[in-house]
Amino acid sequence: MSLERIGRTDVVTVGVDSPVDEVVETMRSHNVGCVVVVDGGRPRGIVTDRDLVLYAMDGSEALTARNVMAEDLFTVDIGDDVFDVVNELCERGVRRAPVLERGDLVGIVTLDDFVRLLATELDRLADVIEAESPRL
Repeated sequence: MSLERIGRTDVVTVGVDSPVDEVVETMRSHNVGCVVVVDGGRPRGIVTDRDLVLYAMDGSEALTARNVMAEDLFTVDIGDDVFDVVNELCERGVRRAPVLERGDLVGIVTLDDFVRLLATELDRLADVIEAESPRL
C-alpha cells in the first residue's frame, strides 16, 4: 500500500526566514504540532512543538525558523510503501515525514496516521471474523 491513501495534503508551511513568533502563531492558528519549513517552495526542514520548547528553554537568540528547524529532514515519496515508511520513521526516531512527489511537497504523514490506518484495518478484520464465526 502506498502513501497516497494515508498522507494528508493540508501541510502547514513557513518560510526559512519566518520569525519564530510567526512560526508559533502559525502552529497555534492551524492547531498543528509541526510546520514544514520551505525555501523556494522546497522543504528544507521541520519545526515541531518540541523544537520550540527546547528553543525557549535554551534562551538562545534564534530569531527565524532556519535557526530552530531540524535540518536533517527525512522525506518520503508519495509512492513509497507504508510499511517501509513506518520502519524508517521508527529507525530514525521521528514521528512525521513530509511527502514529496517529484520533489514537490504534496503532503505529510505521521505515526498517528499509521495507527489510525491500523485501527481501521483491524476493525475490518474483526467484522470478517465475526461474520464468519459460528453462532452459539
